[in-house]
Amino acid sequence: MRKSQFVTFLLAGAVATLTGCATLPSPQVMADETVAFQLPKLPDPGKAIIYIVRPSSLGALVRFNVFADDKQAQSEMGYTRAHQYIYFQVKPGEHTIYSKAENWADAKVSAKAGDIIYIQQEPDMGIIMARNDIYQPDDVEGKYCVKTLTLGTIKRTEK
Repeated sequence: MRKSQFVTFLLAGAVATLTGCATLPSPQVMADETVAFQLPKLPDPGKAIIYIVRPSSLGALVRFNVFADDKQAQSEMGYTRAHQYIYFQVKPGEHTIYSKAENWADAKVSAKAGDIIYIQQEPDMGIIMARNDIYQPDDVEGKYCVKTLTLGTIKRTEK
């Protein structure tokens, strides 16, 4: 094997190891596996709680910082890496959740007291580092992700 082929082979192997996406079971399996699962934190009275989940291993070493309502440092709630989640509470009302990687992604949520809201971070290949997008998965998928992921870094538990 020539040196250039060997280097290409090693690079391809490294990329395959460091990338990939989370493969979730069927909705029925997720529902069955979470029926008795208690979330680590439920909303306090008069608040809603937001869980940010990142089930993918793509961009594993890149942290995705999470902000609530604006992009200012004092609004950073924490960050995730691959296979992690964080959570924080918000007052009822309209909120914008921001996720920062190579780019900024955002999702608008309408929170009512007692709500449990899930936001999923979806990494993608970037130019310098991983990019991201965020969206709201259904409740079963969100709860399943919390059950199967590890806790990320929480900076603030309330906005």
